[in-house]
Amino acid sequence: MPGKSKTKPNKPKKTTRKKYLPMEAGHPDDMDWEMQRFPGQWTKMVFHPRPDRPTEPNAGLVRYEPGAYHPYHTHDFAQVWYVLEGTFHMGGREFSPGTMMFFPDPHYEDELKTETGGIIVYMQYPGPTTKACPIYDGRFNVKKRKALSEERLDI
Repeated sequence: MPGKSKTKPNKPKKTTRKKYLPMEAGHPDDMDWEMQRFPGQWTKMVFHPRPDRPTEPNAGLVRYEPGAYHPYHTHDFAQVWYVLEGTFHMGGREFSPGTMMFFPDPHYEDELKTETGGIIVYMQYPGPTTKACPIYDGRFNVKKRKALSEERLDI
């Protein structure tokens, strides 16, 4: 027919499983809370780095008991937080549900405190600038908390 294009619609290119991996899913309700290294904090990291997958992000929930806090510290990886519940104070600012925070790499975190307690979604990932990967073991799955004076606060 005159005026109509005879080109065929684009078909998606076939991919190989070697090059592309499928999506993965998990649910925090299927997990138990694990002790986090800072006082009054508990975690459910649905995804986290492992020896065979060192660039997997730390991704999950951090629950803060009323009065929980963490001291000023630094990281070489990047991260995003999303406040689900509670009110948090950090760096002279107040953060409430719906607040999203971005921490570039490398970054520092001011002292954080909460009187209400609450839950924050954490997404920590390899820094695009530093290439540093987030740390899971000994941070999000501790069996016994160390005194803060014994914690490394520079990684």
